[in-house]
Amino acid sequence: MPIPEPEKAATEKAAPEIVRTLYELDMAIDHLRNKGQRIGLVPTMGALHDGHLSLVHASRRQCDSTIVSIFVNPTQFAPGEDLTRYPRPIESDLRLLADAHVDVVFIPAANVIYPDGCTTAVDPPRVAAALEGESRPAHFRGVATVVLKLFNLTRADVAFFGQKDYQQSLVIRHMVRDLNVPIDIVVCPIVRDDDGLALSSRNIFLGSTDRKAALSLSRTLGMAESMIRQGENDARIVMAEMTQALIEGGVTELDYAVVADADTLQWLDEVRLPVVLLIAARVGTTRLIDNVVLN
Repeated sequence: MPIPEPEKAATEKAAPEIVRTLYELDMAIDHLRNKGQRIGLVPTMGALHDGHLSLVHASRRQCDSTIVSIFVNPTQFAPGEDLTRYPRPIESDLRLLADAHVDVVFIPAANVIYPDGCTTAVDPPRVAAALEGESRPAHFRGVATVVLKLFNLTRADVAFFGQKDYQQSLVIRHMVRDLNVPIDIVVCPIVRDDDGLALSSRNIFLGSTDRKAALSLSRTLGMAESMIRQGENDARIVMAEMTQALIEGGVTELDYAVVADADTLQWLDEVRLPVVLLIAARVGTTRLIDNVVLN
């Protein structure tokens, strides 16, 4: 469903300033800082959809200026993952960002973010170890490293992330806390299609049969939430039902379907709110994630 743009004065805004080098980025940020503006950052890998735009709109509501970065980060992909296949519709992305009245779009090349000889990386916090950390061991090291670099480069006051990448948002929150990074983190709700599928740049790889199977993720989360709301407090029973529903729903491969503590991501035997229900599964050749938080 389209995300409504936040209400602002009906004034025409120029197209976003597109910057590709660190010098251009510095000049753009100095200009905003000299005007005393509060800067919001929306880090993306491009292939933008309404989920990304909801983050842009949140930034525009809360900040004076918004920077969107588009960078397909190679260090968060393991060998054999879909780095080369990841969609890169840059012209379409730029049109969407112009319509959303973004101020600056940062589109660096890989050697801008990772200059020759770069060997430093961020060791992610403990909350990165489970779930995605087990399925994709190098993933959060790459995420933490590139996100910290973007925070440093943009000097943003606030950064906006989506709840769909729930574990990623925890990793970033913990990193910011542990390293005393002077930035606020805002996590925005999941945006779903009319049929319930969480929006993802990878959804374009789903054919009609795979998309039908992909709907089992949101359907299973809804079933598990209902079980808990109706009094089921044995997390092992809930997880067993989730696993069965996903298998019957047609997922090709299941990485995990768990009930976890919302702050530590430790798997639970007994449901004690707040909890998060998380799923990662492969449908056809496409890996999808989804979650629901119960407070």
